[in-house]
Amino acid sequence: MQVYRRMDVGTAKPTPAEQAEVPHHLVDLADPDESFTVRRFQRAFDEAMRDIEARGKRAVLVGGTGLYLRAAIDGLSMPPQFPDVKAELELEADTAALHARLRELDPVGAGRMEPTNRRRIVRALEVTLGSGRPFSSHGPGLDVHPPTRFRLVGVWLPRAVVAHRIEQRVSAMLAAGWLDEVRALAARPTGLSLTARQALGYRELLAHLEDGVAFDEAVARIVTRTRAFSRRQRMWFRRDPRIRWYGAAGNPVDLLPALLGDLAGCRS
Repeated sequence: MQVYRRMDVGTAKPTPAEQAEVPHHLVDLADPDESFTVRRFQRAFDEAMRDIEARGKRAVLVGGTGLYLRAAIDGLSMPPQFPDVKAELELEADTAALHARLRELDPVGAGRMEPTNRRRIVRALEVTLGSGRPFSSHGPGLDVHPPTRFRLVGVWLPRAVVAHRIEQRVSAMLAAGWLDEVRALAARPTGLSLTARQALGYRELLAHLEDGVAFDEAVARIVTRTRAFSRRQRMWFRRDPRIRWYGAAGNPVDLLPALLGDLAGCRS
């Protein structure tokens, strides 16, 4: 979600000072009313890597959005888009009903995604209905982990530590003006795209501002949803045998010497 301009506090986007100290790429690529796609991210990634390597530099990829990471490092083949089909699917408000429909048309594809992940479900149905082929038939799927020129490392923290850090981070972002940021975004004439509105925390704060959900309840939902997301991240990345894991008892910064030593031994 850091690809969206003006979505700064709630995405923990690098500050202007941090970006001035170390060049950052693939941030602020789109306005919040745009529907940003994996394919668009993939193209931007390829362009950035060509530029970085042409200058004799090396990139460090940091993030936790598994599908976008796989699209970048594995060059996943993105199925075509069918905007009319997608628009019709978006009229169905019941995500569970959409998942049930996908399960009938493409049980393999439906089994690969959370039944609450509306964006992925709509995308899978869009491709299945638009192309006449199951979504899962487009490419080898995410269960295949081919050789890659990138060195992959992961940071492992105890679940209790992760839960505490999530609570601290949410509190810090709210103190930094997150609610005001969401209020300003909602007041824009063009509003936010469906993709941007589903971002962690933004959806809950929008529910507070637009639907009258109590602020404390919205914050509690942010923490709960973020914890659930972190558990899915853990499961997603644990399936990738290419990742070399490093564990820390508390502060992940303690792993920096080991991580830098590992990265120093790779060419990309």
